[in-house]
Amino acid sequence: MNRRLSIAPMMDWTDRHCRAFHRALTAEALLYTEMVTAPAVLHGDQQRLLGFDAVEHPVALQLGGSDPAQLAEAARIGQAYGYDEINLNVGCPSDRVQSGRFGACLMREPDLVADCMAAIREAVAVPATVKCRIGVDDQDPQVSLFATVDACAAVGIEVFIVHARMAWLKGLSPKENRDVPPLDYALVRRLKRERPHLSISINGGITSLDAAEAHLDDSDGVQLDGVMLGRAAYHEPAILGQADRRLYGAATPDVDAFAAIDRYRPYLAARLEEGVHLPAMTRHMLGLMHGRPGARAFRRILTVESIPAGAGLEVVDRAVDAVREAEARLELRGEAA
Repeated sequence: MNRRLSIAPMMDWTDRHCRAFHRALTAEALLYTEMVTAPAVLHGDQQRLLGFDAVEHPVALQLGGSDPAQLAEAARIGQAYGYDEINLNVGCPSDRVQSGRFGACLMREPDLVADCMAAIREAVAVPATVKCRIGVDDQDPQVSLFATVDACAAVGIEVFIVHARMAWLKGLSPKENRDVPPLDYALVRRLKRERPHLSISINGGITSLDAAEAHLDDSDGVQLDGVMLGRAAYHEPAILGQADRRLYGAATPDVDAFAAIDRYRPYLAARLEEGVHLPAMTRHMLGLMHGRPGARAFRRILTVESIPAGAGLEVVDRAVDAVREAEARLELRGEAA
């Protein structure tokens, strides 16, 4: 499997509306759901938790859990819903995740992770993959990362997405765990060098497509299989409009911010017709005009004017007009000078 770019699963961010919006910018990147626990899939509102629009493909379902039987059944349900991949979260450092014995704390139990992955792999025909950290707390990452990967590889798992940080479960908040532990990109490259038969994607602290391309550079003899973008893709989504050309060699033109909104409009209209409130969808667009004239007005209009009952696509149009007008004024000043 050759994947160049994926968009990280982020709790409370990468919901179905966010994924549909990101798909308006890139046709190629693999999108991920927020993490959903296996018990929630088995006992909760499956349509609310798992439902998605066909426009999102390719899209992966990320599961959380540590019970192989539960994960297998949740994976079967996810496959029936049409997901293209089932991914196990072995990286989330939140307190809730630790108390439930899933997420990053599973880095301490590589054999259990392997049992979970064996059950998922047996349950579904779509790829079963792992997203992990390089270790937790006082583990030696050069041991813990390889132990987790090797245990899973022994049961037939071939695709790994590695967040190149330790997770410090004692003393750091989940937010701090995104920034404080130092990144060890070299260790991820070593993993690929020593396990060349596995697909290894790198995640963590990658803030631009330039950085993504640098990680995919094989000048050191190591060719990583992919890069996962997280917060950069969310806060500055316009960068995704260049991804298909730069990372996949697509011959199609880049998707600019205005074109992305045009592509997103049918989805917005369909969800509004179903009764979805506009802010639930426009909140994912707030960073789209980052760095452009009128970006502040764009954010304000989408944030404030989308709230009243009945707010519709006219709010999006006003936000777009604010940017176009700001850019036109700047162009006129430039001509006058």
